[in-house]
Amino acid sequence: MATQAEFTQSLKKYYTLYTGGFIAFVILLAIGEQMGMTPKWIGYTFLFATIGLYAMIGIMSRTADVSEYYVAGRRVPAFFNGMATGADWMSAASFIAMAGGLYVGGYDGLAFIMGWTGGYVLVALFLAPYLRKFGQFTIPDFLGARYGGHTVRSIGVFAAILCSFTYVVAQVMGVGLITARFTGIDFVTGVWLGLSGVLVCSFLGGMRAVTWTQVAQYIILIVAYLIPVVWLSVQQTGNPIPQIAYGQQIQKLTDLEKKIGADPKEAEVRQIFKDKQTAAETKMKELDGSPDAFHAAAKAEAEGKLAALKAATPQDEKAIAAAEKAVAEFPANAAALKDKLKKEADGAKAKAAPIRAHAEAFPGKTEHEQDVKRRNFLALIFCLMVGTAALPHILMRYYTTPSVREARNSVGWSLFFIFLLYFTAPALAVLVKFDVYSHLVGSNFADIPGWIARWASVDATLVSVKDLNADGIVQLAEISLHQDMIVLATPEIAGLPYVISGLVAAGGLAAALSTADGLLLTIANALSHDVYYKMVNPNASTKTRLTVAKMLLLVVAAAAASVAAQKPADILFLVGAAFSLAAAGFFPALTLGIFWKRATRLGAITGMLAGVGVTFFYMATTQPWLRGIFGVTTPLADAKWWEIEPISAGLFGVPLGFAVIIIVSLLTPAPSKETQDFVEHVRYPSLKGDMNTEAA
Repeated sequence: MATQAEFTQSLKKYYTLYTGGFIAFVILLAIGEQMGMTPKWIGYTFLFATIGLYAMIGIMSRTADVSEYYVAGRRVPAFFNGMATGADWMSAASFIAMAGGLYVGGYDGLAFIMGWTGGYVLVALFLAPYLRKFGQFTIPDFLGARYGGHTVRSIGVFAAILCSFTYVVAQVMGVGLITARFTGIDFVTGVWLGLSGVLVCSFLGGMRAVTWTQVAQYIILIVAYLIPVVWLSVQQTGNPIPQIAYGQQIQKLTDLEKKIGADPKEAEVRQIFKDKQTAAETKMKELDGSPDAFHAAAKAEAEGKLAALKAATPQDEKAIAAAEKAVAEFPANAAALKDKLKKEADGAKAKAAPIRAHAEAFPGKTEHEQDVKRRNFLALIFCLMVGTAALPHILMRYYTTPSVREARNSVGWSLFFIFLLYFTAPALAVLVKFDVYSHLVGSNFADIPGWIARWASVDATLVSVKDLNADGIVQLAEISLHQDMIVLATPEIAGLPYVISGLVAAGGLAAALSTADGLLLTIANALSHDVYYKMVNPNASTKTRLTVAKMLLLVVAAAAASVAAQKPADILFLVGAAFSLAAAGFFPALTLGIFWKRATRLGAITGMLAGVGVTFFYMATTQPWLRGIFGVTTPLADAKWWEIEPISAGLFGVPLGFAVIIIVSLLTPAPSKETQDFVEHVRYPSLKGDMNTEAA
């Protein structure tokens, strides 16, 4: 068997050749486009070539060894583990939705960058080296060893499944969105097609296959992210370094915002939205007066409109289909109707408001509005930071390094590889926004670019441009671009060759698949290792353990695809929710378990349950689609605590988790000397000697 140094050198050689081959592949497709290759075939080539590549790595990395399957044999060098962690981390949210969030939210979107990067500081300081010193396979493994007994391990498994499943649904949605747009197949088929690419990597080789696939995926996603933004930067400023062009363009964007805001036609459209806001708010007041009667009357009105359309214009299939959808999706009760009306009023209010400066922090007409925005900004940073430090699929990556030193170093490399994308995202948002404001706004409706219709055909909620004041000119308020499509549509918005669109799609697919791989493996491993092997059948053979893991992987993947096909929420919210759940479920128990010998089993059990419970409760009562599932009828506005958005629900769960663990631990007998010695050992992660208490 090769030494670690020889193994590292081989990896460098293989991935250098791979990178050169991928660049050559893109150049060949660019030549093909110039020679007449159609966009459809470019999309198909990127999709099947990249998925085929990942499948080949997965097949070549297949293994029947438990240590290889769960932790890649603990021989992944820090540099490559950092790259794999970067890919594992850079999910559909980072690649697809983060720059889109910056485009839509401006300054507020920086919370995602600050929270996600800051979280790795917590990983390096509080968790990664200590978990590597412990050295087994999963996060519930550590909880079971530290606190003792199957109860805390079971809660750890539940929390891992809850946050990881929420996260993986977002990734599968991203896969469906990409494949639907760039191959022409429908969204649901795209979800299942993309999922096959995930399974072929993780099913055969577990963490070993996932690790080497993620390194390959990182190379694709970072190249795909950087090329269009560098191209845009050169196109707009002549400067190939977008981070430097950023300052110049944000000033030009500010000037454009002022110019557009002074246009009387823009004011005309915003008044239309103001009228819509007033109408929705009036209906809400009428609803409050007699909820059931108003709900019944509104439903009857929708049904009457459908009947009238069918009678008067039976040939207008589009209008009838829209009316049928309105009847089918009509809110089930008065509370749900009020939530819908509030959503309409809030949406119209946002469009009616004066143009918000991209660089303006916490805008608002009143001090209260500004305070609410500031509060939510800080709450989101907190949840994303703590959630980053508690995500099981990220923490598992530090089990794969050869030593504690390598675990520490790999956190540094992870930050570097993540920094490359995160440092570029704000520039991408500003460059795209400047392009839209300077070319699309003010253009004739007759000259609307084709990318709008192409994206609307994938999902009408992604993009909409309607001539509300019938002047034939596009005003800013008449444009609706969803954050989930901004990055993927960037090459088309900028008029770049279609091969760049295919490249960006391949990058987004790599980001979504790499994270989905890690998440599915986390869930399947928690069930097979922590539940089946540790609790149900401790005498199971290696072959049986791996068979159970693979079967569970298939079941979880199918469940994730089924939920994703329903589009329960936008990608960025689902990812943010996963972070809040992970933060509340794991961070207090892990950090106190490492740094406080007095933390007890009962304290950990009650603290984890309290943290996850209050976080999930807050989401269930403040997120519309969850409210419907759980039958919550309290008006949405009354359900929020201190006006904190549901994406930051961990703000309540994390402090509660810490408080409950500390209080209950002080009220119960101290842990045994053996447990305290265990903590002492883990607390000092010497550079030699790892605590691998279970043989592979």
